[in-house]
Amino acid sequence: MPNSAQSPRDRLLETARKLFYTEGIHTVPVDRLVTEANVTRATFYRHFPAKENLVEAYLRATDDELRAAVAEALDKGTPQESAAALLELIGEVTCSAGFRGCHFINASAEYPDPEDPIRVAVAEHRAWFQDTVTRLAERAGHPDPEYAGRVLVLLHDGALSAAELDDPQQVRDTVIRAGRDLLRLDG
Repeated sequence: MPNSAQSPRDRLLETARKLFYTEGIHTVPVDRLVTEANVTRATFYRHFPAKENLVEAYLRATDDELRAAVAEALDKGTPQESAAALLELIGEVTCSAGFRGCHFINASAEYPDPEDPIRVAVAEHRAWFQDTVTRLAERAGHPDPEYAGRVLVLLHDGALSAAELDDPQQVRDTVIRAGRDLLRLDG
């Protein structure tokens, strides 16, 4: 349940993040969001003119949180230590309690139109991640950082999909090992 000391907008966002991730976006009606966030419909529409505006805000907030977590992982010293920390972060996410796959892949499945603002938010997140891991591969000395960046994105996406379907610990171990092999990290 959202904290009543939060602003109504923050309560709506927190409620949306929980419900959209655990149950899916289209299955959660506005009435339920309003009830669980303890706000009125008028308050909902004052902050979010349509449910899709809340969906986009949810994805943008998730993107901000993930960017901060990745920045922290990448601030680990040498490029090799940063790469290892990022792989550990991906592995940690796949084994987290309540894990239900990737927020962005899940949203894309519900919003197939690439011109939809929700898909634009997904595309911006993915472009940032692609750029981040490509630069990391370059700093780690990979001879073909563009290729390594694409492989790291595939490993990331595969791990976030497979961990919901297979043994999360095995997925974690595999993505870490494959990433370390790709970047030629010792240990």
